Amino acid sequence: MTKKCNKNILENIFGYVHYLLYLKKIIEINRFMNSLTRRDFLSAGSLAMLALAADRASASVLQHASEGGKRIGIIGLDTSHAVAFAKSINANPEQYRDFKVIAAYPYGTKTIPSATERIPKYTEEIKTYGVKIVQSIKELLKLVDYVMLETNDGRLHLEQAKEVFKAKKVLFIDKPIAASYKDAVEIFKLSEQYKVPFFSSSSLRYIVGMQEILDGKYGKVLGADVYSPATLDPSHPDFFWYGIHAVEMLFTALGPGCKSLNRTHAEDADIIVGVWEDGRLGTVRGTRKGKPSFGGTVYCEKGAVTLGEFKGYNPLLEKIVEFFDTEKLPFDSRETLEICAFIEAADVSKNAQGRSVNLSEITSK
Repeated sequence: MTKKCNKNILENIFGYVHYLLYLKKIIEINRFMNSLTRRDFLSAGSLAMLALAADRASASVLQHASEGGKRIGIIGLDTSHAVAFAKSINANPEQYRDFKVIAAYPYGTKTIPSATERIPKYTEEIKTYGVKIVQSIKELLKLVDYVMLETNDGRLHLEQAKEVFKAKKVLFIDKPIAASYKDAVEIFKLSEQYKVPFFSSSSLRYIVGMQEILDGKYGKVLGADVYSPATLDPSHPDFFWYGIHAVEMLFTALGPGCKSLNRTHAEDADIIVGVWEDGRLGTVRGTRKGKPSFGGTVYCEKGAVTLGEFKGYNPLLEKIVEFFDTEKLPFDSRETLEICAFIEAADVSKNAQGRSVNLSEITSK
């Protein structure tokens, strides 16, 4: 009874504080409007209305989410994923088990120009969906129940995830889980240490047609050839940056158990051939020229199955909120670690002129 009363008191205080902040913003806007000339009124009035609408949206989102303990916070506004996720969830919470994205911390990388230049734009955009911008991860964790770690820079994921695990918040980590196999292993150790579940995935795990293959519609999977863009960035080992999308598709189809690989590298493309312990073969083509596209062919007992097109983030989002709601992992987490080992082994093969590399060379370090 006491715990319930305390919870009600805290919720009332939380709502009252945001109401006061809302009134304060209205007063500030009124003072600003009174200082304007008629010439400025129309343009400034439009800006004021946008600010007021954003405040009202934020207050509504905070009130709705706090009632059910389904408040999501986002770390990292240096990727379009963060904005797309918030937009989808907050526009249609009923589709996403009544979860709401209520707060976001913008950073995110501070050293990769292609990512940092997006932060101001995405920060302003996500506010229009009722998301409050905070100044630290610590502040974010006080407001939310669950976390989406969206930071584009995989090198920061270990440090940022550690704060979330310590706060006992269930966590989703967007691709890549990290920028090295070593960091990925440490993230798994932290999850076990603090007894907080998490999972990490590319949205391409849920490409059209994959689920039917996993459900056994076409019989046993015998092999697969997949492809995706594989742009490179010097901050990350090659396929950690973008080609991980194709690697995720490969491991979704074949599962864990890759023992070795070799990689052929050219300026505009890479081909990686993996050999599984049971003799199956899987190939990844990473492209850097031509129209970007995602897909592949999965070879099954009943025939070759062409994977459909990528149709957006909703299938992944549905898995994320299901995981937040149930804390049940959507797939074998061994795949995530093996994906990291596969990517590092591919770099070793590239640097050794395409020689075959055992994944054990990475995992045994």
